[in-house]
Amino acid sequence: MPRMTNMLEQAEYIEQGHLFQLLRERLADEMPMQELLRQARYELLATTKLPIAIDYLLTELKHSGLMSPAMYKLDHYFTPFQSYLIAQAEEETGQFTIAAALQVLEAEAKYRSGDGSSPQGLFFYHFEVLCRSRLNYDKGLTAISADPMYDMPWKKWILMLRAQIGLVETADLLFLASEDYRDRMIEAGESVEGKGPFLFGVREGKIAFGNRRQDPLFLFAAMQRHLGYPPVPRIQVLDENPDMIPQLSRRIERLEMRIKIMEEEKRGGLDITKFYEKHKDQMPDLDL
Repeated sequence: MPRMTNMLEQAEYIEQGHLFQLLRERLADEMPMQELLRQARYELLATTKLPIAIDYLLTELKHSGLMSPAMYKLDHYFTPFQSYLIAQAEEETGQFTIAAALQVLEAEAKYRSGDGSSPQGLFFYHFEVLCRSRLNYDKGLTAISADPMYDMPWKKWILMLRAQIGLVETADLLFLASEDYRDRMIEAGESVEGKGPFLFGVREGKIAFGNRRQDPLFLFAAMQRHLGYPPVPRIQVLDENPDMIPQLSRRIERLEMRIKIMEEEKRGGLDITKFYEKHKDQMPDLDL
């Protein structure tokens, strides 16, 4: 998988956030992605590398109709996780839409451009995106590990998490990689040699320990408040048949009326003149 080796300048992330926001907002107008990218290109700073990247995306869109192949090739500019999200959104199956991917990428780029971004916050944001969007953990965590925000201990730990997830509770794995666990080992007189790496702080460790055997959503909510990473967008399942319930109600009413008519007819007491009386104002006059 392509790997970025260096972080981009702050201006690049600012413009990326602006691009993803423009695409997300204008996508609601059902305009083709090529036209959206072509328009957005002239609204970005020419001093950044993003307009050049957009030109490459446009070329790929014309040939294959997809953006993700070009993003994977531009591995010096787009992170593997960014490319992975777009690739998942371009799949014909699944609930992860291009609008959801753009919303995730917009928030991520704006978080990176701020002064409060951290490896811990970025990891939890990425990991929560995988969980809430029900994306593939193996491919997703592999892409996350290649992010330039993470040094070698982080990369190794994320790949270890990829192998352990589903076998060991996530909160336990986070706790074992925290300074809180290290301090408890030292206080108990035990050696920490061969343990770690201790990538999370004391408070993150306490949050993870307190959320063991609990719903992971509680863990994410606490970490989001503590680390200040962007809230992860919730997937909204669209109702393909919004009028189904009213239609069913009307059908049930008609069936009930038919049953009443059949019951009256069976008893020999059906008088259809009352229907004429009830609807006589709606009946047209016929001149015979």
